[in-house]
Amino acid sequence: MPVRVVESSTPAQVSGTDPGNRSQLPPSSLLGAGQAFSGTQNVSNQQKEEAWRVNVQIQGIDLEHGYLCGTMEALNVPMADTPVITFWEGEIVDGKNYTFYTGKWEATREDDMRHWSKFPSFSPLQGQVESDGGRQLDLNNYPYIFMRWKEQYFVNVGTDCGLTIAGFYYVCFSCSDGSISGFYYDPNSSPFQKLELKTVNEGRSGFSFSSYELQ
Repeated sequence: MPVRVVESSTPAQVSGTDPGNRSQLPPSSLLGAGQAFSGTQNVSNQQKEEAWRVNVQIQGIDLEHGYLCGTMEALNVPMADTPVITFWEGEIVDGKNYTFYTGKWEATREDDMRHWSKFPSFSPLQGQVESDGGRQLDLNNYPYIFMRWKEQYFVNVGTDCGLTIAGFYYVCFSCSDGSISGFYYDPNSSPFQKLELKTVNEGRSGFSFSSYELQ
């Protein structure tokens, strides 16, 4: 959720590519409902360096359909009197429900490749993705899970809060340590704003959204 702008390690070997053997991604104990993450989002631009503290909590996940949802809380936002909380929905790139090509939200295939290629863990997959979007990849045992997170609405502030949720996040989740890295995409915002998150208390959130009613 960047400021609204008026103007503009070596991964493990990829497993087999037999599409007939493809099933849902393996569940991770660090990517489940209730799991919390904390970190920062870099929102720097040409004028100044700036980063916000960010908390994320997974509210629900359905691996069979490649879906998850959650809340994101941005703290120390300069133009806001309170932490800004948004509700987001996510797509899990599994080759069955969703591929690496977004196909919406003003993202072209070139935009997709520019952002996915920012993740070192994507490098072994890039050739196949450029060929067919990664539909032939077997990601079942891959040590990273790739996702897109799209904020849907503000939970506790109005749309006049000075922030925008027009874009979305390209996200990479590490199955080994639960860390998350991401890049925000919005043609009208500063490019490649980086999201960096670590797990909090192994699934027990150190913060609460219970006082806010999710729609």
